This record gives sequence, C-alpha cells and structure tokens, in this order.
Amino acid sequence: MEFKNPQEELERFRSRLAFAGGFVLLFFFILFMRFIWLQIVQHDYYQTRAEENRISLVPIVPNRGLIVDRNGLVMARNYSAYTLEITPSKVKSLSETIEALAQIIDVEPKDIKRFHKLLAESKNFESLPIRTRLSDDEVAKFIARRYQFPGVDIKARLFRQYPLGINASHLLGYIGRVNDRDIEKIEEREEENNYRGTDHFGKSGLEQHYEFDLHGSTGFEQVEVDSGGRAVRMLARNAPVPGNNLTLTVDAKLQEIAEKAFGDRRGALVAIEPATGGILALVSVPNYDPNLFVDGIDTQSWDLLNNSADKPMINRALNGAYPPGSTFKPFMALGALTLGKRRAEQVIFDPGSFTFGNHTFRDDKKGGHGTVDMYKSIVVSCDTYYYMLANDMGIDNIASFMGSLGFGSRTGIDIEGESEGILPSQAWKKKRFKKPEQQKWYAGETISIGIGQGYNAYTPIQLAQATATLANNGVMFRPHLVHHITDTRSGKLIPVEPQPLKALPLKQEHIDVIKKAMVGVNTEGTGARAFAGAEYVSAGKTGTAQVFSLKGAEYKERGMKQELRDHALFIAFAPADKPKIALAVLVENGGFGAQAAAPIARQVLDYYLLGKVPKTAAPVDEDAAAQEEEPE
Repeated sequence: MEFKNPQEELERFRSRLAFAGGFVLLFFFILFMRFIWLQIVQHDYYQTRAEENRISLVPIVPNRGLIVDRNGLVMARNYSAYTLEITPSKVKSLSETIEALAQIIDVEPKDIKRFHKLLAESKNFESLPIRTRLSDDEVAKFIARRYQFPGVDIKARLFRQYPLGINASHLLGYIGRVNDRDIEKIEEREEENNYRGTDHFGKSGLEQHYEFDLHGSTGFEQVEVDSGGRAVRMLARNAPVPGNNLTLTVDAKLQEIAEKAFGDRRGALVAIEPATGGILALVSVPNYDPNLFVDGIDTQSWDLLNNSADKPMINRALNGAYPPGSTFKPFMALGALTLGKRRAEQVIFDPGSFTFGNHTFRDDKKGGHGTVDMYKSIVVSCDTYYYMLANDMGIDNIASFMGSLGFGSRTGIDIEGESEGILPSQAWKKKRFKKPEQQKWYAGETISIGIGQGYNAYTPIQLAQATATLANNGVMFRPHLVHHITDTRSGKLIPVEPQPLKALPLKQEHIDVIKKAMVGVNTEGTGARAFAGAEYVSAGKTGTAQVFSLKGAEYKERGMKQELRDHALFIAFAPADKPKIALAVLVENGGFGAQAAAPIARQVLDYYLLGKVPKTAAPVDEDAAAQEEEPE
C-alpha cells in the first residue's frame, strides 16, 4: 500500500493555486489595461463615434444664384418643391417598390424610365427621384403609408426654372444631375465639402461657365437621431449662403425679338456693343427648353431633340462654321488698303468674269458691272473685283490680315465649347491634309477665298466680332455676356470689365472708306430694300454663301431642295457715325442675304435704337430681292 506525502501534495496544491492566481491576476491586468486604453487613451475617439451615432450632419443645399438681363428681367431662378425619392441600397426590390408606389401616387412610364436613367448615371448618390413636384394631396397620401416603404422618402428640393422657356436657351444653358465628369471638376477645385448634398451641376452655357459662382456655400444642420436613424431634434445650424447673381449685358427683349424674327428658319445672330464687347443678343435657332433638363430629361424628349434634323442642341452662334460669302468683302477691301494693294479710287473693269489659268470665275451679274472702284465693289458686291484682289494679295497676306480681325480664332466669350473655324493658308493646308499632293496650295484656290468661299469657314460670333472691331475703328474687345456679379454675402457688385484685346494698326482714312461703302450698301446697294425708310443711318453688307458647287451653272433657288439652298448672311452696325450695336446674321439655306438675313437685322436695329417692336415680319418680294442680291 502506497502512502501519499502530505507535504508534497501541499506544495503541489500551492503551486497550482499560485499559477491559477497569477493567471487570474494577469487576466484582470489585461482587462485593466484594456479599460485604460478604451476609457483614457481612446476616450476622444469613441466619444466622437458615439456622438456620430447620435448626431447626424445634414447638408443644406444653397439657393443657386439668379441670372438677370441688363434691365433686371429674371432669366433663371429657383423654386422649392417636394420630390418622392428612393434610396436603392435600402430597397429589397426596386420593381416591386415602384409598382406599390404607383398604387398611391401617379407614377408614369416616363418617370420610371427617367429614374432608371438616373440610376445608371448617378451611382454615387444616396437617393434618386421617382416623382418630382408632388402636390400637397400626394405628399399626405404617402406620409400616411410611409411605414410600408423603407428606403423611400419625401424630400424638399430646390428646382431651377427658366421663365423665358426656349428664349435664350443657348446662352443660358441648363443644369442636370451631377455625373462623374462633374465630380472630377469639383475635385479639381477642391470643392467636395461644398457640394455635399448637391444633385445638380451646370452643363452648358452660362450655367456651366459660372457654375462655381452660381452654386453658393453649402450649410449644415446637426441633428440628433434615434437608434432607427430618425431625427429627434436639431442641435445646431449653419445656414447656407446663396450663390452669386449674374447680371448680363444681354437685353432679353431684344433677344426675344431676334429669335422671333427667324420664324421657323435655322440660323444664328450675334449682336455686340462695339465699345465694350458686351453681347446684346446671342441667338441660335431652333433652340430647346432648358426646363426639360432640370429633373432629368425623359427618353422621348431627348430623342426628339437629339435626332431632329434641325439639330436644336447645337449652338450655331459659337459652334457653326460657315463660309462668310460677300460679308467678307469689306474686310478684304480694308486689308487691301492697309497692305497697299489697292487705293480707294483705283478702278478695274468687270466684264462679268475673271479667268485664271484654264478656269473662269463667274461674276454674279451677267455682262459685269463695268468700271468698278472700291466703293462700288462693296455697294453692288462685285465678285470680279475681289477675284482680282485676292489674286494680287495672295493667300498668306489674306490669312495674316483676316487673322488679326479674329477670323479663325476663338473669341474667348464666357461660354464653353466655342469653335475655331477655318482660316485657310498654306500652313493650314499642310497641317490639314496628309498626302503631299493635297498639301500644296494652288494659286487658283486663292481666287474664291476673296469672295468668302473656298475653304473659308467662320462662326457667326467671329463675324460679329470683326464687324464690331471695324465699327469701333480697329479696337477689338473680348465678347462677354456677364456685366457684373453680385456677391450675396456682402452685396458688393463685381464688374466684368470690358477687356480690350488689341488695337489694330489701321489708318482712320482707310476705315472711313469701308464705313462709307457699307452705308452705301443700305442706302443704294444690296441692303437698300431692307432698310428703306429707316430713321437712322446704318452700315451693312449682304452675303450669300454656296452650300455646294454650282460648277458653272446658274443658281436658281425655286425648285431647289431647301438643304441645298445658299446660306444668307448680313453684317451691320448703327448708327453709322457712332455705332452702339454691331451684328452678324446667318440664315441657313435662306437663299439671298438681302431677302432672308437683312430684314432680321432691320428688326433688331429698329428695336434697339428706336424701341420699335415688330408686329409681324414684312413679306419679301423674292424676285426683287433676287435682283438685288449676289448669288456667288
């Protein structure tokens, strides 16, 4: 029989007890250190986390700045309305939720299509509207059954409104839902915090160019929430600051009259104040209703705009490039005087054509105009004079002088997306074409350049800027639409100062020769019928630009498809002695400049100078107009 040693057993028990006690002490020491770590070292962090669970920071989107015309007429404003919004991440089945919502609130198929379009484009946003501008009855119906729709809520939103509708849409532009490209712009400006909660961003026109002025400063509310995330009470509020307001140089009434003068024709008009560069009217027709884009345009409306043969979304005043036709001739004549290639009194004989090599360039008048000096060449728009002049000047001299007037360069107007146009030269052709035989400039190509044809292609705003520079005796200003910005914080007016770009080295006597001839155009020349009985003296020049080559055939507008008819152009400034307004008019496929474009200019000048509002467009005697105009 084996006996246990009591002393040994006691020692073993004591060691086990010591180990267990040490283990317990170590465990409590770890708990104690963890307690110190959480309660002391990490106190601020966890207190913040707790506060974040209890307090929600809600952004308050500011009122977008107003846009008003030079007389204070509101062209873009805001209003508040309720929207029904879905947070896709909180909804089990979108289709079932939308179907159930449609049982209590009118949700049309176009609303559903727009929602899915926004869902595809706006993945970064928490909630998306399924219905906008709810009535009070609709709001009440939903709130009564809100508990049935987790992830769906009613929100008060600010909406942009354009009270003039389609008028001035291309210069105002529009806003739309923020997309990835907009987010990149926001991040480039480091404005992420200021755009929290913002759903919309300027997409075109002034809304785009002045986005960061118009947006304002986002405010915030500190709201205490319960465990379900519902607001209990507001703890603090930092009010938003509305965006700055824009006051334009544009006269909205003049803009309306100019747009109506086009009727259902396509085209563009740009009117400029020569002494400042301020845009008085910027027209591109047909246009569109920018209100369609505020909620997110529906598919049907977008298809109608995007697939229209008339291309209403294109800003023809800035993006359309057209041959200038005979409106180019006054600038050619000014270049000839400046470069010493012609004297005003120097004459040529026009037999009705000009032969260069084995090609004959036809004049607009059979039998020609006879003896022609510079004055007569502009008044009757003699092609032969400018065929000869172009040949004498050479393409590079023409390009250099016309380039100094702004042809072939962006004007720098405060709207994005302006086109450069085409100012042809030997260097341009080498850059434009790849094959060596195509890169060579042939002397015969210069001839048609002189009458504003050939490779010439300029935007209406370039033509208007050149006309304004001539009217302003060679001083060129940057065209601009905004007169001043009103800072909503301080109420201070921040003027957009007129920006002179350059003063061309032109002699006043040469400018006076061209101005006198352009006055003759509207008193005894191709623009006389349109300006008969005017109570002011104006200067102008008609133009007709070929859409396709006649190849020696006679131009006959009647019976010709509209899309093949010539473009009609007209430039003008008035009063001739102290110009207050200069403009360029283009009517696509309008035919003769005197017939289609000059009467539009007359209505614009009558209103701006005399305050006359046209009742209806006067009928045009097409046969008489055709006799006065030059089909080039």
